Amino acid sequence: MRPAVAIKKTVDTLVDDLAGYLNKHQVNQVRRAFYFAEQAHDGQIRQSGEPYVTHPLAVATILSEMHMDPESLTAAMLHDVIEDTGITKRAIRNQFGNSVAELVDGVSKLNKIDFSTRAEAQAENFQKMAMAMAKDLRVILVKIADRLHNMRTLDVLTPEKRRRVARETLDIYAPIANRLGMNDVRIEFEELGFGALYPMRARRINNAVRSVRGNRKEILTKIQTAIEACLDREDLPGRCLGREKHLYSIYEKMRLQQKPFSEIMDVYAFRIIVGSVDTCYRVLGAVHSLYKPVPGRFKDYIAIPKANGYQSLHTSLFSMHGVPIEIQIRTEEMEAMANNGIAAHWLYKSRDALPNNAHHRAREWVNGLLDMQKNAGNSLEFIENVKIDLFPDEIYVFSPKGTILELPSGSTAVDFAYAIHTDVGNTCVACRINRSLAPLSEKLQSGQTVEVITAPGTRPNPAWLSFVVSGKARSNIRHYLKNQKYSESVALGRRLLTKALAGFGKQLASIPQTDINNMVQESDASSLDQVLEEIGLGNRMAYIVAKRLIANRLTANKDLSLVAVKKESDRIGSIDIRGSEGVVMSYAKCCHPIPGDPIIAHISSGRGLVVHTDDCNNIAEFRDDPEKFVAAAWDPDVTGEFSVELRIELENERGIIAVLATTITSTEANIERVSTEERDAHFSIVNLLLNVRSRIHLASVLKKVRLIRAVNKVTRTKSSKTRKTIKKMLGAHD
Repeated sequence: MRPAVAIKKTVDTLVDDLAGYLNKHQVNQVRRAFYFAEQAHDGQIRQSGEPYVTHPLAVATILSEMHMDPESLTAAMLHDVIEDTGITKRAIRNQFGNSVAELVDGVSKLNKIDFSTRAEAQAENFQKMAMAMAKDLRVILVKIADRLHNMRTLDVLTPEKRRRVARETLDIYAPIANRLGMNDVRIEFEELGFGALYPMRARRINNAVRSVRGNRKEILTKIQTAIEACLDREDLPGRCLGREKHLYSIYEKMRLQQKPFSEIMDVYAFRIIVGSVDTCYRVLGAVHSLYKPVPGRFKDYIAIPKANGYQSLHTSLFSMHGVPIEIQIRTEEMEAMANNGIAAHWLYKSRDALPNNAHHRAREWVNGLLDMQKNAGNSLEFIENVKIDLFPDEIYVFSPKGTILELPSGSTAVDFAYAIHTDVGNTCVACRINRSLAPLSEKLQSGQTVEVITAPGTRPNPAWLSFVVSGKARSNIRHYLKNQKYSESVALGRRLLTKALAGFGKQLASIPQTDINNMVQESDASSLDQVLEEIGLGNRMAYIVAKRLIANRLTANKDLSLVAVKKESDRIGSIDIRGSEGVVMSYAKCCHPIPGDPIIAHISSGRGLVVHTDDCNNIAEFRDDPEKFVAAAWDPDVTGEFSVELRIELENERGIIAVLATTITSTEANIERVSTEERDAHFSIVNLLLNVRSRIHLASVLKKVRLIRAVNKVTRTKSSKTRKTIKKMLGAHD
């Protein structure tokens, strides 16, 4: 058949199909879009050798099978004309209206996305896709249909390009189709992608499936007949279908569950489709009376639908001869939703039409993507969070008021708190699971009731990132900590600069704005806050910035010596250490300072202030350098727990470590680390890392430990980091 004849026949078939659910005017618009595209792509040939217009025609046909609206079908016909021809967006707007022009423009931008580039570019491209989806969800549906036709015609590409497109489809488009509830499209994406990416594995699994199909067919028929007979006896009208497992599903189960092919193929699957929700539950009772159900394997997705709108009853049974079977029970409407998801019963037919549940859920998901995008530190962090949401294995938990929340499997109370509201997550301090207090890190199970306890003034804990699993929780915690680090760095930088200026007899408020602007410009910074942040993080020296700010005054007062500067600085006082500064202050591991110790602080690049004891040997020869060190003192109201190392010499006795641990914990000190070394047959040395509140608290710990009969000597120790290492570290700031 000649190409022109084949194309005309395809167009006629498409028009006949559209006439089944669109009016004459809408059908004519789609037909007109085809002729427009045919003229625009005149002379262009696909790699298969066919006229290029066959591709947009095929994309429109795929969307017509989903009963998509006329604007989507028109955009499908025109989706390549902006990119591949000289036709502009304005020309499309003039011919087909603004809505179609925006759709075509959105799809054209998605066509420029290349997911095969390095990770950062791929992540940024996915951000663009999220933005396009947010503007109009139909953009992604046209793109999915476009990708589906490209996958069906993948054979004409080179092996390398075939693998690239297949990997991209399995990583990006199949999960999106699944998230939008388009199960039929997802399965086809996975089958075609699997066959192109791993052709040998696909062939072997396919051959294995065919070899067992004969034996399976007999068992399937027997079980199906028994189920149909049961439905007839109970007067429950419905149709029973045997479900074939697709190859990629078999492969993934073998790979992830480490199961052999035989175990996966031992499970037989059926779908029962009925007329009403009430009948679904009656059928469930009938099949449970026919075969014995497997405990814990029943799931009610009708009462609690999945995030993509999927609804069905799932149950697992032991059938005749103990053969395991899986049954899904749903209505015809649920079947359409399961297969086509957001595309099912698309309600863009009129301005007054209200979107269906799938559309609401998809819209909520896309809005969630945009929230994550705003909070993500970079595009890689964004796509990491999105992938969590694209591959959900859901659990369903209840709020104390009975609201059902869906969360990814493995979620904790912190994930639950952020699912309620960002402010609830940021201020949560504890939780109750089924009315009992529980750790925030405890993994939730479906059906539990979770209550979050909040307290004003609290903030997210960086440790939460080690156990939260939802994208929303992860992105919000990181966003808060990033902003917290910025504000703390600016505040610390201001304190350090104020102290440095005091050494020169100046205050920041008295520096003319022109001098500040000149200093900011010389520093290649965008604002004073950026300079202060870099000072707080240790990436810029407060002393150098202070000298720049008062350069003119120093020139006029040449008699102002460094000694005078230091005396003035000492007169002004030192930096107060409160113990709660957070992410821009740390305590040196070499000397483990605790409240009550005389201290000094140096600036470390990226870490901010690092506090040492005043007599720390590692900083002795540098401590008088005002460019590297600042005087520091403990705030009278200092709070928190501080690490300290103890070296304990004791006699070897059975259970002495347990006695030692019990004694220390009785003083409310926490043991972080214990190590032992044997000095001889009778004596051992125990090295402990403890958390204490102050020197007074440490003194009470030492007093209790010395009372143990087996203990000979207790000393506070400092690690053996060399001066050379410290000097090298400090030299980075010169």
